[in-house]
Amino acid sequence: MTLFAKMKKRLLWCGFAFAVVLLILMISTENNIIQRIPFLDVSTINDIRCYDEISAAEGILDFDPESSVDKPTPGRNIFFHETSCFGEEGLVLNARQACAVESAARMNPSMTVYLLFVSKSEFSNGTREIIRHLLNYHNIKIRHIYPERYVKDTPLEAWYTSGILKKSHWPVSHMSDMLRYLTLWKYGGIYLDLDVVVTSSLENLTNFAGAEDWDDIAAGVMGFDRSELGRRVADACVRDLKKNFRGNVWGNNGPGVITRTLQKLCATVHVRDMTTSRCRGFTVYPPSVFYPIHYKKWKKYFDTADSNATLKILSKARAIHVWNKLSKAEQVRVNSNAPYAVVARNYCPYVFNNCGKIF
Repeated sequence: MTLFAKMKKRLLWCGFAFAVVLLILMISTENNIIQRIPFLDVSTINDIRCYDEISAAEGILDFDPESSVDKPTPGRNIFFHETSCFGEEGLVLNARQACAVESAARMNPSMTVYLLFVSKSEFSNGTREIIRHLLNYHNIKIRHIYPERYVKDTPLEAWYTSGILKKSHWPVSHMSDMLRYLTLWKYGGIYLDLDVVVTSSLENLTNFAGAEDWDDIAAGVMGFDRSELGRRVADACVRDLKKNFRGNVWGNNGPGVITRTLQKLCATVHVRDMTTSRCRGFTVYPPSVFYPIHYKKWKKYFDTADSNATLKILSKARAIHVWNKLSKAEQVRVNSNAPYAVVARNYCPYVFNNCGKIF
């Protein structure tokens, strides 16, 4: 290789590296974690083939909210969504996701826990055993939804059928954002991310969200009931999503929606000032309630050296968000005393004790 060719190659690499750094710096002007990390996870962000499929294949039951079996009870529902598309191997739910579902059902026995898949299939071989343990709980319902049917006769019908979501840089994530607000608008209840372990009853919580820190409201744990206030917030969130959707900004359509909505409702841009009285009865819980470990310190969930101190922090929380986008590759041995393992052992025992050596 000539000296000129070597220099040209080096300049190209330097240019590429500079562009990546510049892009990250631009994104990092946003405070929320979700706006900083999408470039690290590219495995499933564009696989949306199942969104338009009308499948006649055998698989999990379709969600039928008009039936006596599936009909949500106003304000007594907990919803999880899995918006990934799965192939011939079948639907996949890993042990940590299943732990979130089990913990919600275990700690809230009088509420119905819905796990809604967008992909239609049977469960994969590795997932069937996990599902069997989840169904030990009478209040868990696992169903499939067709997005186009789900949005029908809602304020988002024309918006969704226009195809704007499918043009997003991260359509799988933004489908999740859309569904969380639309589901609460349709039925009322509580929405939880699939990386949230519930450690206390949520049954008495109405019209609430949680601060991730004192700068941002997060969208991983939220509840809107069917009261006038709950309907007002749900309506405002759906309108905001429709008006301000941006497919090129990761967190604009999740935490961005609830943050903007509450800034208007509470007449303040400052999270610390979002008191229940100022927010007209809506409660914004401090970070210690749902996000006790900040995303910058996510490794504390896996650190055995300082486990007791971390568990003391977690003991004051109603739920813990484990920041799966950052932590999913971190292994947890089931015989470990890592804080995440201790919590899972207590709050999702069926899944944890039957997932093998690695949780």
